[in-house]
Amino acid sequence: MLLNAAEGNVSPMATMYDVPAEALIEALAADLEDRLDEPAWAEVAKSGVSRELPPEQEDFWAVRAASLLRKVADEGPIGVGRLATEYGGSKAGSNRYRVAPDRRADGSRNVIRTILQDLEEEGLVVTAEGEGRRISPEGQALLDETADEVIEELDRPELERYA
Repeated sequence: MLLNAAEGNVSPMATMYDVPAEALIEALAADLEDRLDEPAWAEVAKSGVSRELPPEQEDFWAVRAASLLRKVADEGPIGVGRLATEYGGSKAGSNRYRVAPDRRADGSRNVIRTILQDLEEEGLVVTAEGEGRRISPEGQALLDETADEVIEELDRPELERYA
């Protein structure tokens, strides 16, 4: 909640920074699940080179889209390469004796790029030429509205001042 110093008014709406990220992503995923179409290949595609199997989560596509939308809003403008680094993990070393140390591996750029293109078609993300992607006003409004709904549902005493 923001305090407008000039008028002394308190803004009635919570922002994405006022709620826990997990709760916001979960609520956003429920909303985006109906809006975004998961491609047919998403069921068999791994989410990164460091993974052995595709994700087992039923709503993986919507959760990753919600997470990407929040990350673009928080850190944007941001490109696919940097997002792939953030969604990566560690790849195991030598398979035979496990003597080689783990190595850093990026997340799937195709999954990230496809989700960002879907979010762009929905009008939630825009491309900034040469800089990457940034949140659109509609995307920021969706994030703030969802955060406002989430904060009302949360039963956490430390967050009461924002409700």
